[in-house]
Amino acid sequence: MIIIMLGAPGTGKGTVASMLEKNIGIKQISTGDIFRKNMQEKTELGKIAEKYISKGNLVPDDITIQIVKDRLEQKDVQNGAILDGFPRTIEQAKALDKILEEKSKKVDMVLNLTTPEDEIIERIVNRRICSNPECKTIYNLVMNPPKQEGICDKCGSKIVQRKDDNEETIKSRIKLYMEQTSPLIKYYEEKGILRTEEVSIKINHLGKDVAEEVAKDINNIAK
Repeated sequence: MIIIMLGAPGTGKGTVASMLEKNIGIKQISTGDIFRKNMQEKTELGKIAEKYISKGNLVPDDITIQIVKDRLEQKDVQNGAILDGFPRTIEQAKALDKILEEKSKKVDMVLNLTTPEDEIIERIVNRRICSNPECKTIYNLVMNPPKQEGICDKCGSKIVQRKDDNEETIKSRIKLYMEQTSPLIKYYEEKGILRTEEVSIKINHLGKDVAEEVAKDINNIAK
């Protein structure tokens, strides 16, 4: 099964994807994590990616498409994948369709998360992430703080704030999302595979609720 996570930055795509990974046994692929790892290691790809990401811009399609294509060749995703952060443009979506078609596969579900903009900004400014690449647990200093300040509950590593998690960059990323990525909603809606879920503290419907509901539906279909 191939699942795509859609939604503006801060809607909880990574959180929902990681929960789904545990609940249905399909590997999460985060293009953001791949880029950040390369940036941290100062690879050539990392240097290119940082020029765009630090300004809230998207990494060019040709680079991103090749990274995802290579990742989908690996053994741990042959039974399926949850794509978090890809595709972000119609061109990327069409490229993904072609990549999957060559493998006799297709996109089975597109999970589109929506959240009010004021919540997104507050959520991202207060977001922290475990620095351990094998853990990557996400925290929120207001809603879900670690038990010990600055330390991950799960592995004891230091938790950090991403460089691009500031209000100016967030607003730029939201604007860019609306311009370039939101057309994907129509693209997948026309294919009949779009599922939209609101994630908001105002309606008491959070990422964990969405993940549980979607996993339950998928597992019922599989029975």
